[in-house]
Amino acid sequence: MIPSISKKFAVAIFAVTAVSLAGCSDVINQGGDTTCKEFLTQDDNAQNDAVTKMLKDENQQEPSGLQTTAAKNSAMAYCKTLGNEKSKIKEAPHI
Repeated sequence: MIPSISKKFAVAIFAVTAVSLAGCSDVINQGGDTTCKEFLTQDDNAQNDAVTKMLKDENQQEPSGLQTTAAKNSAMAYCKTLGNEKSKIKEAPHI
């Protein structure tokens, strides 16, 4: 009886883990490789995170709040005008 319970418990844990990991695939912060389509549908915090990671990856240091805001506004303007849904936010002009 105990081996049967252990087997069911192991299967249940595996299933929960698989479902949890499947849900995480869309949460990965791609930084400058975030597409305009993704960027424009993200909430404010996710956009800030993407831009901050992009700037960190480029400069190897934590960007200031002003740099983050300027780069975010630039990415937003670029994606809404010159960019297309496959354009990456790192293609937007920024400092």
